[in-house]
Amino acid sequence: MDFQHLIVNRQSVRKYSNKPVETEKIQLCLEAARLAPSASNSQPWTFIWIDDPELLTLLAKASRGPLGTFNNFVSQAPVLVVMVIEKPKVLTEMGGRLKNKEYSLIDLGIAAEHFCLQAAELGLGTCMLGWFDEKAVKDLLHIPHEKVVGLLITLGYPAENYPLRKKVRKPFDKVVRRNSY
Repeated sequence: MDFQHLIVNRQSVRKYSNKPVETEKIQLCLEAARLAPSASNSQPWTFIWIDDPELLTLLAKASRGPLGTFNNFVSQAPVLVVMVIEKPKVLTEMGGRLKNKEYSLIDLGIAAEHFCLQAAELGLGTCMLGWFDEKAVKDLLHIPHEKVVGLLITLGYPAENYPLRKKVRKPFDKVVRRNSY
């Protein structure tokens, strides 16, 4: 698939088939994330791949909203990837403080997008989740208390006939400037 087609067709999937995801495809997605660029090559991430059904059920509960009103689809996903933010290199951390930028968050976003684009190219669906009970996720996965869970990503084959939604984005000329603001 050419890159523009991939960009246009990649979307957040919130309904999955029960077809298992092949180990090789999961590994390709994780490899794409691992190879993502990062500030000073810090690579401030650890990826935890979960496919154990019992653990997935518990993590799905940990990703629901306070009233159980959103992320209800997570329980359908056959795979969940948890992205843990690791301490960056000292130089990167110092630079971030000086520039008031959280480079680790930027880096994690780049890695997550690499993961999701690779998944889309392989015919898989993903959805990035920023809402979850971090303490519960840490407890379930034995993540050290001082670590930060940055993102969860669901992964699986979209449900049959899952609709390709038209992207609703601001017009090009409203978000792109040339040579000045």
